[in-house]
Amino acid sequence: MTTPSGDPAAYVADHRDDLVELALELLAVETANPPGETREIVSLVEEYLAPFPVEVERLAVDPAKPNLLVSYPGTGDGTFLFNGHLDTVPFDAPEWTHDPLGERVDGRLYGRGATDMKGPLAAMLFVVEAFAETGTTPPTDLGFAFVSDEEVGGDAGLRALLEANRLDADACVIGEPTCEEGRHSVTVADRGSIWLTLEARGEAAHGSRPMLGENAIDRLYDAVQQLRERFGSRRLDVGADMEPILEESVDYYEPAMGAATARRLFTTPSINLGTIEGGEAINSVPQSARAEVDIRLVAGVETPEMLAEIRDCVASCEGITVADVSWSVGTVEPVDSPLVETVAATAQDVLGRRVFRRSATGGGDAKLLRNAGIPTVEFALGTDTVHAVDEYITVDALVDNVTIYARLPGTFADETD
Repeated sequence: MTTPSGDPAAYVADHRDDLVELALELLAVETANPPGETREIVSLVEEYLAPFPVEVERLAVDPAKPNLLVSYPGTGDGTFLFNGHLDTVPFDAPEWTHDPLGERVDGRLYGRGATDMKGPLAAMLFVVEAFAETGTTPPTDLGFAFVSDEEVGGDAGLRALLEANRLDADACVIGEPTCEEGRHSVTVADRGSIWLTLEARGEAAHGSRPMLGENAIDRLYDAVQQLRERFGSRRLDVGADMEPILEESVDYYEPAMGAATARRLFTTPSINLGTIEGGEAINSVPQSARAEVDIRLVAGVETPEMLAEIRDCVASCEGITVADVSWSVGTVEPVDSPLVETVAATAQDVLGRRVFRRSATGGGDAKLLRNAGIPTVEFALGTDTVHAVDEYITVDALVDNVTIYARLPGTFADETD
């Protein structure tokens, strides 16, 4: 079939099999992290892009984990950036009923990373082909940052590019899967975090005479309970700009967890006791113990202020100290910004269904980009099999991702004229 000249979004409809083949080639290269080796897949992407009018540059602070910057020149000023990560989480092949390195079964593509995010990565690459093969010049420069080391939050990927000042864009779309069957969304915010490492000191004694000692594990657990009681039901104070995002987030998550749980997730802190260790034997009162606690806060909350209160709470618990802490502030792309309007409206037009503007429950590379001054959202069609056995994406989702991505630069240029 022949695609009309100048119609990149229509090109994919005539070349579905080529898109599927590209996705399968990406899935066939194992990039599980750890160890996160991505040299082979970067070489594959470079080879794929070679025939097209793009500039390609490989950058690496870790030779085993290179990143790839791609630029497609446009007619106007500015840059519309697409970001995707090359690594995946590990997989246990014997647990799979389909090939974890890529297998097509009817309308599905199975494999580790099919939906997170080699499928969306294939869609981004196919946008380049669609523009080139239809002789179309985009209205703005197109940038592509294909990065490593995302799944473990490492320093060799996007962080390295930002620290080297190699990313400059007017808007960015990250191809993280934000849609499930029957529910579509663009992620416009993430949550802040406080990760605490707590240590407890007690007094050792024989397990047959526990009243003669001080149980460090009991002290530690009591401290965590105090955190839950003091902060776990506190209504978070967020700005008016976050209210519509909170409402759409509750609507989005309601079918999966119920409206009350979804509302609590975004209006109060979530507190999770992730690890706890201590003691030497069942018949001894433990003298020391250690725990890691994960606290999440919706965007709009000042994390340092909450952290100060948490420190005061911990200080009031006998025998408990904060051994380590790391924290981040939630970020948000305003719901009425040109980028959010562009992505949501374009996706809704292609899909014919509501596209929610919601917050993520966690936080990832979008936070890094927003903090670097680059307006950023996450969007990709996928499935709810992220990190699961027999992860898959549908062929229809692949095609729709390309269709939407190809339209975004033009729509964004119109929004910002």
